Amino acid sequence: FSVAPLLSEIQDDLDLSKHQIWSSSIAGVGSTIFMRFINGPLCDKYGPRIVMSIILGSASIPTCCIGLVRNGTDLLVVRMFIGISGSTFVMCQYWCTRMFAKEVVGTANAMAGGWGNLGGAVTQLVVGSVLFPLFKFVFRDSEVAWRTVCIVPAAIAMYTSYWILNNSDDSPKGNYADLKRERTNGNVEAPKVSIWESFFSGLNNLNTWLLFVQYACCFGVEITMNNAAALYFKDEFGQSTESAAAIASIFGWMNLFARGMGGYLSDHANKNHGGMRGRLMAQSTLLFFEGCLV
Repeated sequence: FSVAPLLSEIQDDLDLSKHQIWSSSIAGVGSTIFMRFINGPLCDKYGPRIVMSIILGSASIPTCCIGLVRNGTDLLVVRMFIGISGSTFVMCQYWCTRMFAKEVVGTANAMAGGWGNLGGAVTQLVVGSVLFPLFKFVFRDSEVAWRTVCIVPAAIAMYTSYWILNNSDDSPKGNYADLKRERTNGNVEAPKVSIWESFFSGLNNLNTWLLFVQYACCFGVEITMNNAAALYFKDEFGQSTESAAAIASIFGWMNLFARGMGGYLSDHANKNHGGMRGRLMAQSTLLFFEGCLV
């Protein structure tokens, strides 16, 4: 979301239409969705550590290249490749599910995912309201500022990619690659997974598609809001880029408590109201109220 608070500046400097801006946002979301389908089976096969590191490192390159765009097509292509970073959510949830027991996994997933999505708010605020005006002051040119400011989140993503690869484990028992070598030597039992078997196993499960629709109704709204809010506040209410980014970040800051509350509610329902049926009741109730509010 580092580009989102800068879209109004990009639109003005490159003379882009709203259609071109929205097309680039759709491309970014589309690549996120596509890579989420791919990353699940890859995690089953290789573990979340390597997949997370590759995705973060790869996404940092187009993020750094945002300053090279010259037209709407360039913006669309760059944002499409940046969008793959949104699929890191899969590895985050995969990790939590592997690391935490079922009694607390709802809260663990919610806190990790929620505070991860909090990055959308932090990015809006830091890039749009702190770094952009700072770079504009340094370079005395708003166009040079937005063309260079994304180097900062790109560098952070690249460093995080390196750190994860060298300092994390795939599971409580260790990294998948090490477990496979031990299995080959006959010392430990580790699951043998096919990427395609994993993919089609999920694809052919009706529950997958039911959850897919539910997730689209909640997180799909969040992605759209994070992409569009800053530009909306500037166009409709005449806010500056800095003010629009700060206001837009408020939506993402809800993740600070809302996701954690949802996870806690799910774990509580699981414990006191019939296991998975309780989790489904909690999910249905929250979706109902979301629909009412929307």
